[in-house]
Amino acid sequence: MKIRKGDTVRVLSGKNKGKTARVLMVDPEKMRIWVEGVNLVKRHSRPTQKNPKGGVVEKEGSLHISKVMLMDTKANMPTRVGYHIVRSEDGRVSSKLRISKKSGENI
Repeated sequence: MKIRKGDTVRVLSGKNKGKTARVLMVDPEKMRIWVEGVNLVKRHSRPTQKNPKGGVVEKEGSLHISKVMLMDTKANMPTRVGYHIVRSEDGRVSSKLRISKKSGENI
């Protein structure tokens, strides 16, 4: 996946369109991500030792990966993600770097 935990993304569609926030969690199998303060849902929780009162708790719900776009830190604009593969002298892949398509810089 091109977006990872801790990245800053902008929401492209839905009720939170235009918000910019940090990625909390990524599920590559289901192609879903959780973004801080976006797509808040209410969950009812019963009283436990950690939360003796219980009640209604608001937390982040998941979004499909296509609903967000990675933010370029240099240009402060959303950007597509590309890869630059660095090879060693014997031809093996030594590292795979994510790059911004807008600025060409490493992410």
